[in-house]
Amino acid sequence: MARSFLSTGSLLAQRAALAAAVSLIALSAAKAQDSDGAQATTLETINLNAKGQEKGGGPVDGYVAKQSRSGTKSDTPIAKTPQSIAVVAKDQMQDQDVGSVAEALRYTPGVFTEYRGASNLRDEMFVRGFYYVPRYLDGLFLAGDLSYAKVDPYLLERVELLSGPSSVLYGQANPGGLVNMVSKKPTDQPLREVQVSLGTDKHISAGFDISDKIPGNEDFAYRLAATGLSQDLQENFAKQRSFAIAPSVTWTPDANTTLTVLGGYQNEPDAGFRNFLDAAGTVDPIDGYGYVPRDFFVSDPNYERFRREQAWIGYEFERVINDTFTFRQNARFHWVGTEHHTLVWSYASPDPVTGFDTIVNRSASGGTDNWRQFAIDNQLQAEFDTGAASHTLLGGLDYRYRSRDYEWGRASVPSIDLTDPVYGGFDYASLTLNTSDLQELTAKQTGVYLQDQVEIGKLNLMAGIRYDWASTDIDDRLTSNNDQAYDDGDFTWRAGALYRFDNGIASYVSYSTSFEPALQMPEPGQAAFSPTTASQFEIGAKYAPEGSNTLLTVAYYDLTQNDVVMGAWNGTLGRSVYSQIGEIHNRGLELSAKTEIRDNLSLIASYSYIDSEIVDSVTAGEIGKTPARIPAHQAALWGTYGFDSGALEGLTLGAGVRYIGSSFGNNTDTFKVPSVTLFDAMASYDFGAVNADLKGLSLQLNVKNLADKTYVASCASAYACFYGSGRSVVATLKKTW
Repeated sequence: MARSFLSTGSLLAQRAALAAAVSLIALSAAKAQDSDGAQATTLETINLNAKGQEKGGGPVDGYVAKQSRSGTKSDTPIAKTPQSIAVVAKDQMQDQDVGSVAEALRYTPGVFTEYRGASNLRDEMFVRGFYYVPRYLDGLFLAGDLSYAKVDPYLLERVELLSGPSSVLYGQANPGGLVNMVSKKPTDQPLREVQVSLGTDKHISAGFDISDKIPGNEDFAYRLAATGLSQDLQENFAKQRSFAIAPSVTWTPDANTTLTVLGGYQNEPDAGFRNFLDAAGTVDPIDGYGYVPRDFFVSDPNYERFRREQAWIGYEFERVINDTFTFRQNARFHWVGTEHHTLVWSYASPDPVTGFDTIVNRSASGGTDNWRQFAIDNQLQAEFDTGAASHTLLGGLDYRYRSRDYEWGRASVPSIDLTDPVYGGFDYASLTLNTSDLQELTAKQTGVYLQDQVEIGKLNLMAGIRYDWASTDIDDRLTSNNDQAYDDGDFTWRAGALYRFDNGIASYVSYSTSFEPALQMPEPGQAAFSPTTASQFEIGAKYAPEGSNTLLTVAYYDLTQNDVVMGAWNGTLGRSVYSQIGEIHNRGLELSAKTEIRDNLSLIASYSYIDSEIVDSVTAGEIGKTPARIPAHQAALWGTYGFDSGALEGLTLGAGVRYIGSSFGNNTDTFKVPSVTLFDAMASYDFGAVNADLKGLSLQLNVKNLADKTYVASCASAYACFYGSGRSVVATLKKTW
């Protein structure tokens, strides 16, 4: 639906008109008092800037966010932060009808989302060439490379991407960046929303979102968001079902104190399906057969299941002590449990009659994976001046605890014929546990950090330093001599400078570092892995004209990661074997534009280029090559236009195009996955345009992959390829009041 986005001229005009109206009222009141001696009229103060003021952890008016907490842990304008920060607001997520956090970042530069295609079980994505980018919820760690934690996007207010090494504020972290998901929290004004959706593949979903003050006590406000989904996946027999709810309460006893308690529960009896396929049959046809159908189900409907259940509870506390000091404490406990049983494609062999490779040999595996984690972050912020310099000094102490109970087994099962698949016919209970398949892991991290943001006229400086103490304990419950326990510690730091020119362009330069202890289990007799470290140099520019809803960014980065731990499938052992491959060097360019040109016209554009190289590796054939699954070029464009007059008033049309460049299918660059161009479309109608009694009622239609393009999202090797999602059509009826 159309939104009210103010251009610079219209904003100034409205402010001037409002100021003139206030002056006229005051003048009239004064004249009335002078003429008849009536009691003086007291006028309430009108705050011309109150409406639309944005907070870094709150709602965004439209598509273009101006503030963020992710980059500095303080409420800072994005245009004044010398680091790449991208924000996907709730309005954009709703317009594009995103089904996951990874999908929400489809139009963001530097991100390769859904590289496993339709098999998005845990919001996996590449950022600046590195995969398993960690996800944070409200600034606290939620999930990394091993955890299956995943949050439904309907529970979120915004999704933020902080690109590049960020250990100085967050501790152990992936060098590509991190994704911070911001929960829906109680609003200042009453909010009521309910919606229901129907679509292809038996899609049916519903949700509601309500917020208000607690009756009889204005110090308390609440919010309750909930959603449910049931749909078929593109593979035969595969389904997805989920339910999620997130309550929150805010207590504001006075103007300087705020406490928000945030909870959540998510239950997915059918969380999704991961369909590993060979390059033969997806990237290239199988001789005498052709391509494997996109809906081919390699598992067994009587065996396949992936169940996930999550619960979390936490709080955000802030106390403004005085004009200088503010104290904040954020904490959360999170639990996630999964049960997964599946059959995967091992290799194809010739049919004894035809001689063509249409007999798929499979392997069975299954087990449970349970995580418990607690995180707390204490911050003391001081704002003060030293001469011409204004400081925002932030000191912090954070702690993170994670424990994992993991059990996984494997078994041999009958093969299946591509030309005539027959399911069943084997014992579902005979799973054998191997080394590293039955383990307990405990990981702890304590960090102290100090950061200073300095503003001197048009110059913004930022510097930070941090030290972390990390401990990891891995108990292999099958092989007693393979237990691992090690401590790691490291300094990380960053520095940046940004200068705002008179024409509104802000240029910046920054340098940052990161470290990440390895949580993977080495082979028996092999020493524990060293921490993975990284450093990045970044230079860029941002343009956010005062009074407009526009943010243009460009960034170039040079990023090096050392002591990288990567897994390779070992067919003899029937599992992945991990090793530290050495060094990866990534250099790239990212361009982004978000603007609301007129009241009814919004545009998003992005482009990214990356040159990724394996500089050192334990596998000689990988040195000098590009890692698998990294497209060198990506581009995207999205726009919406709302008709605000005439016969089409109330109608909003949207369209998008996404280009994903070709990528290599393995680390030795022996074959490529082709590029693809995908189209999306949206149309919505606000019934309030024709009948005032229907105000707040709207109908929206979304089509993704409009042309129903069959494509391979990526391949990690010749034996791990994934089809992308096919076309989906979903209609949503929503009522707000």
